[in-house]
Amino acid sequence: TIVYLSMEYGIHESLPLFAGGLGVLAGDYLKAGSDMGLPIIGIGLLYREGYFHQFLDQQGWQQEENPEIEMSYLPLQRMKDKNNDPLKITIAGPEGDIHASVWKIEMGRLPLLLLDTNLQENPPNTRKITDRLYSSNYKNRLAQEVLLGIGGMRALNAIGVFPTICHINEGHAAFSSIERLHQIMVAHQVDLETALEIGPRTTVFTTHTPVAAGHDEFSIDEVRPYMLPIADRLGTKVEEILSWGQSSGYSPSEKISMFILGLRMSMYRNGVSELHGKVARHMWSRVWKEWPEDEVPITHITNGVHIPSWISIENSILFDRYLGPDWYLRCWNSDVYKRIDDIYDDELWRAHEMARSRLIRFCRSLLGQQFGRRNAPRSVIEKVESVLDPDILTISFARRFTAYKRVTLLLKDPERLEAMLNNVKYPIQIIFSGKAHPKDDEGKQDIKNLFNFAQKESIRNRIVFLEDYDINIARHLVQGSDVWLNTPRRTLEASGTSGMKAAANGVLNVSILDGWWNEGYSEERGWAIGRGEEFVDAAYQDMVESQALYNVLEYEVIPCYYEQKNGRMQGRWIKMMKESMKIAIAHFCTHRMMSSYQKTFYIPAINNYWNFSAEGNRQAKEMVAQNRRLHSLWKGIQIKSPVYRHNGTIRVGDSFEVTSEVTLGELKPEEVVVELYCGTLKSIGMVSEGKTEPMEILEKLENGNYIYKSTLKCTDTGRFGFTVRVVPRGDDYLKFRPEFICWA
Repeated sequence: TIVYLSMEYGIHESLPLFAGGLGVLAGDYLKAGSDMGLPIIGIGLLYREGYFHQFLDQQGWQQEENPEIEMSYLPLQRMKDKNNDPLKITIAGPEGDIHASVWKIEMGRLPLLLLDTNLQENPPNTRKITDRLYSSNYKNRLAQEVLLGIGGMRALNAIGVFPTICHINEGHAAFSSIERLHQIMVAHQVDLETALEIGPRTTVFTTHTPVAAGHDEFSIDEVRPYMLPIADRLGTKVEEILSWGQSSGYSPSEKISMFILGLRMSMYRNGVSELHGKVARHMWSRVWKEWPEDEVPITHITNGVHIPSWISIENSILFDRYLGPDWYLRCWNSDVYKRIDDIYDDELWRAHEMARSRLIRFCRSLLGQQFGRRNAPRSVIEKVESVLDPDILTISFARRFTAYKRVTLLLKDPERLEAMLNNVKYPIQIIFSGKAHPKDDEGKQDIKNLFNFAQKESIRNRIVFLEDYDINIARHLVQGSDVWLNTPRRTLEASGTSGMKAAANGVLNVSILDGWWNEGYSEERGWAIGRGEEFVDAAYQDMVESQALYNVLEYEVIPCYYEQKNGRMQGRWIKMMKESMKIAIAHFCTHRMMSSYQKTFYIPAINNYWNFSAEGNRQAKEMVAQNRRLHSLWKGIQIKSPVYRHNGTIRVGDSFEVTSEVTLGELKPEEVVVELYCGTLKSIGMVSEGKTEPMEILEKLENGNYIYKSTLKCTDTGRFGFTVRVVPRGDDYLKFRPEFICWA
């Protein structure tokens, strides 16, 4: 069984248990797991008020409201215990016990368990723990994360489920790894040291946040009361548990990082796009201070979307007809997705025009409601029916409004934008939607600026803002738009999935080369803003990229869309639509993502579990003994500077031998790996783009000293450097223990 823990789940608009992309991804993950028949159980929290609802006042300033959800309307089942009473779990908190009931939602073939503290036996403050998603009260936020992680694992234990693999979706759920240690100790009758060899090797940790400030940190004084009872159960000092969430051992002044806790308690770690993996390795290289940044053990598995949840009904009918009725179960297969080319151009275009027409009607309906809430005159509300045009190029920008998303990039030159909106021959229209965090005044100001710009009489029918962005609005936008616009500051968009959903519907992306689009972009299926440059001066970057955006729209996107031939859409746009569809359903679907998790993480983790728990946990116990031995003897390792033998200038294609004297002390050569680390010499003592070559024993000396050698072949010109290092022999979890590396 795989347990998947997430702070939020975006399943359907009727279940407002999500704030944004992280939750929608988690919902799509469970849907794909159900399609594929994987043994997954989801764990989350049941928020009585969900995430806030947004509306704008007459000045365009965002207002928030949190109405309580009517639980009786939701597809919830209360879990029962062995006595057929409501199932409840208990956690010791700083102000007394926290009790939570457990609810279940059937996600196809998978259960999603949700914890709820709104119980009579809890005091008022405790009942409020699960009131709102991402509480702005940090003490309440900590209580939510303790409930999710520790409470979630106890809920599983209460229903008799012992998970083989634990998948932590972002640091919010990292406390689960601590409770899981106790469950391993009980199930396998082992001590904490042995459990620490099993737990992390069967844990997956996925991060979605490329900004350090986006990861939760809590003070030791806040976390300690929750950990004290757990320390007693684990048979250790609370300081040891707290140190797992700190960068380099226990420090009374360092906060507890949920991200570092997730890193330390997992062997399998990933970002959610290729570029994000690189960013994450840079961000968290301080945990592996002695390791080269590109070897920091965080890989990537690019996100995907659950295509059947986001595809338009018109495109779904076409896919059933041309790709086969089970296309979504085999969409990554080239025999399936290549059949998109068989769809007749006019059929595909008619399907898209129907989706766009539906989007326009939907927007007009929402705008009428918005104007009504602002007490607009009837004459204004009646004009809603003339807002937007179902026959012109429609661009959508929908996402969280925050500084790095740069919604205002499109407003840098308002006169040029207005000219494009009102072009008589080639007009465009733009639909915006998105929320700012309640405490993000900068994001709220961006919404207000956009709102005020859209009030201009000359463009008010061409640019609109849809309030209270949710899954339903997103679904209409990704199905009916012509262009999906994305303008993040490069490296700050971990993945982004809305563009994938749009692409699956034949909507063409215009985006900065960040997140998924850095992998998915090709001039055959969309447009890039810039060439992937990274700037030091943010203001200069905004100026350069805003002009690049205007140029792409004015000189490439708009002419391509309006090309006409005999009154029909020119084939180039349709061809790009098909290419977008193919790349989305083949490479950016959750089924491909889940297959990657299976191959890269789940299968190796399952093998680890069986290997380390077999024969009375023999392998785990042997690893404990080896760890103790390494800790006691590692400081005795010494490496002399390597030397090489070569006469004269080294030319491309030449090979030469490198040797180094290594002192292992009481350690045996078979317990370690001696490697030659070589690469381009960036500056004195700095090797970049390094690679490793194994070294072998050339000569055994006395007192645990050895001469190691390796042969290097020169494959390029330039200045190169090399050195020697020693790491433990074993799997990646042992090899990448931060304390076990020694350099010459």
